[in-house]
Amino acid sequence: MKYEFDFASVLAQWPLFLEGAWTTVQLSFLATVLGFVLGALCAVGRGSRYGWLRRLVGAYVEAIRNTPLLVQSYFLVFGLSSVGATMPIMVGAVLALVINIGAYTCEILRAGIESIHGGQIEAAECLGLSHVQILWHVVLRPAVERVWPALTSQFVLMMLATSIMSSVGAEELLGVATRIQSDTFRNFEVFLVLWGLYLALSYLMRTGFWLLGLMVFTRRRKLGTPL
Repeated sequence: MKYEFDFASVLAQWPLFLEGAWTTVQLSFLATVLGFVLGALCAVGRGSRYGWLRRLVGAYVEAIRNTPLLVQSYFLVFGLSSVGATMPIMVGAVLALVINIGAYTCEILRAGIESIHGGQIEAAECLGLSHVQILWHVVLRPAVERVWPALTSQFVLMMLATSIMSSVGAEELLGVATRIQSDTFRNFEVFLVLWGLYLALSYLMRTGFWLLGLMVFTRRRKLGTPL
């Protein structure tokens, strides 16, 4: 069996590949920022003194982490539209990613928060710091620093999971590649290029998080502790 490789017809579609990659970047950026905020709020809520809030956040985390992202995205885009709650596909895709990554971020940050020794909080209270100052400077920031590698990996996995959004109609990288494949019939070449693009995006994203960590966590940079 002989196979004649033809990358020319595939690479000629580079504007479409770039368009799909840009959509993937947009989805990843919005999901990362909004998902981190949601996860941080939920992590704080899980440690709240109010039992109803802890149970509510716990129910959200369990419901999301124990169901597939594909089902969640179908529910938000197609399920809600059947009862009249319609939304643009890109909005539904971002919402599905944010809700999903928020639950995982919550648990990662909760582990970081629980690693903060209670004596540090007591010392901050003795120094007269406000509750907000303690939460930010003594709890959240050190907690994020400790779990930064885990957060980085989770957000990179989320970027790769944006490929699922092609199933609900989002024209991201996989959706564009599938369209190119159906036009050129060069399955091997198209998906080899797609593989390389996802690898490049993953390395770029990891490098970006590493640089961000160096800028935000100055203590790590001074000590030379790897992020």
